[in-house]
Amino acid sequence: MDAVRVALLREVLAGTEWLGATRRFAGALRGSVVSHGGGLLLVGTPEYEPWHLAAHLVDEAAWSGTPELSPTLVRHDARPSDPAHLAVGLGRLEAARRGETLLVVAPGGPAGPLVERVSDARRAGATVLALGPGQGQLPSLAHEILAVPDGSELDLDTVQHLVSAAAGENALPTPRGRRRFRDRVARLAEHLTAPPPARW
Repeated sequence: MDAVRVALLREVLAGTEWLGATRRFAGALRGSVVSHGGGLLLVGTPEYEPWHLAAHLVDEAAWSGTPELSPTLVRHDARPSDPAHLAVGLGRLEAARRGETLLVVAPGGPAGPLVERVSDARRAGATVLALGPGQGQLPSLAHEILAVPDGSELDLDTVQHLVSAAAGENALPTPRGRRRFRDRVARLAEHLTAPPPARW
């Protein structure tokens, strides 16, 4: 979903709780990775790997000048022969420490072994954020959760698009004075992709 579609989706969702909820969650995500600077780990379930969210966060990190948003995708079936960005296995969760942020995306809620690893990461000091149905054991482990229950107006994939876009937008303001070239390009891109004003 590109910036224009996200802008249109936001127009459709104006007045609903989703815009505020996704922006708050994105703010918590951004705040955690920027203030701690320890890195962002992103993990799903064996059945659902959030590779699409990982790609969007990488883009948002580059566009917003917030490299801390670029995640390490932790995979359940990673193999050493996989490309480097896809070869990080669950053992990485065991190594999670204070200052790191762990974002768990679990459509049906994570099961036993993953819950144990998330719990261990939290005990080691990692900040845990979660996107999912808001039930099971995950909510009690998460410092911040955005619940997307089954049957919601939005599905989990759409919510992830809103969160990643908001995380990039919520970058800390640049100091006044001379702006960097990348900042000027980002502003231009934002202007060009904004929907036209409504005409009555």
